[in-house]
Amino acid sequence: MSPQPKEAINEIVYTNVRRFGGTISAEHGIGLTKKPWLPHTRSEAEIELMRRIEQALDPDGLLNPGKVL
Repeated sequence: MSPQPKEAINEIVYTNVRRFGGTISAEHGIGLTKKPWLPHTRSEAEIELMRRIEQALDPDGLLNPGKVL
C-alpha cells in the first residue's frame, strides 16, 4: 500500500478553506496537526491575541504545551 499524500491533501483542503472564508477547526483550540494552517483563517493579530491569552492563563506553559489556545 502506498503512503497517503497527506501534505498535498492538506494544501488543497486548507487553501479552499481560506478561499471560502471557512475555519480550520471547530474545536476549542488548535492542535499540532492544524497549527501550521492557522494563518489560513486567522490574521497575525488574531494569532498574537491567542498567544497572549494563553500566556495570561498559563504563564508556565503547563497546559497542552505546543498547542494554541
